[in-house]
Amino acid sequence: MTPSRLRAALICAGALVAVLVPFLFGPYRVGQFTLVLAYAVAALGLNLLVGYNGQISLGHGAFFALGAYTAALLIEKASVPYLLTVPAAGVLCFVVGWLFGVPALRLRGLYLALVTLGLALAFPQLVKRFDGLTEGTQGLTVAQPSSPGWLPLADDQFLYLLTLVVAGVMFLLAWNLMRGQLGRAVEAVRDGEIAASTLGVDLAATKTRTFALSAAYAGVGGALYVFAIGFVAPEAFTLTISFAFLAAIVVGGLATISGALFGALFIEFVPVYASDVNDALTGVIYGGGLIAFMWLLPDGATGLLRRLGGLLKRRRARDERAAEQAVTRTRRGPNAASASSCGSSTASRCRGRSTRRRRSGSTGRCGASTCSSRSSRLRAASTGPTTTPASPAGSRVAGCSSRS
Repeated sequence: MTPSRLRAALICAGALVAVLVPFLFGPYRVGQFTLVLAYAVAALGLNLLVGYNGQISLGHGAFFALGAYTAALLIEKASVPYLLTVPAAGVLCFVVGWLFGVPALRLRGLYLALVTLGLALAFPQLVKRFDGLTEGTQGLTVAQPSSPGWLPLADDQFLYLLTLVVAGVMFLLAWNLMRGQLGRAVEAVRDGEIAASTLGVDLAATKTRTFALSAAYAGVGGALYVFAIGFVAPEAFTLTISFAFLAAIVVGGLATISGALFGALFIEFVPVYASDVNDALTGVIYGGGLIAFMWLLPDGATGLLRRLGGLLKRRRARDERAAEQAVTRTRRGPNAASASSCGSSTASRCRGRSTRRRRSGSTGRCGASTCSSRSSRLRAASTGPTTTPASPAGSRVAGCSSRS
């Protein structure tokens, strides 16, 4: 199976499991999963800003709260249908994010983080000041959406499925945006502003659009949060929610679409399980879990999935190479192996013969020089008197001449 098909299969399996969740758990657990979807949308917006664009924000809890109060006020004060409050909250947060992003263009890094931190600290106080509209510290109760009579679903199941559809649309939209021209421009600005401007990317427009889009996602998440909780108050949108979103994108994986969902699961369920272990040590367990997670998985949950996918890919490639080698050996047959062994033995014999020939050649040269020296001595002896006895060959020649 190719990596693209494997990815598609995993996405389909995850979507199937997400649809079956309200039919497998009780109302309380289904409500928790509904909150996970709302947090995932908001965390995805923050990941677009921090992970993809490289801007640091600590104030997305303010945009989350703005979207929540917008949906709550439209439902309770203006009797607007539930589904229309979701785009309204997103559009309002988009405009506010655009207006906030324009003066923040000159800021980057820690300076931008401090400015957004001030926004997160100031918004709850502003909500308390306009108590005639927002009910101040008492909070605002909102009627939750109920299941239509023609659907055989409980209210919690209907609310979960409604939130799942909205979250699925937001995730699909973010995936398409990051694969398009805007996504390439956003990543180019993150990798290097000078290089991006050289390539013709408008830095100011790209940063402002990304900030506004991120705020819109947080606003939609806030509206879904109102559907799930049915109550809004300033104390629900403290600085903790902004840090929780930041922890979610780091745990899930920066610059990833699916990482927001894993991070939302972490920030929703880990504190609950930590309080079940020891209510007095909830913060300690939660913080220790964050530290351990970052120590073991610095790339987040999606980084772990990528590692596993790489291991499976390398293992599949190794198995394919082994299969190809086996097929090649099968096609050659046993004769090819014997021929190769005979060829190797023949080559070794040829090398031995050439070595012997080289050695014999050197000995032959020595023998030729010795014979030439002997013949010269014999010629010298034949010219003068000698007492050297004749050789057996010479005596045989003489005997033959005498007989004749």
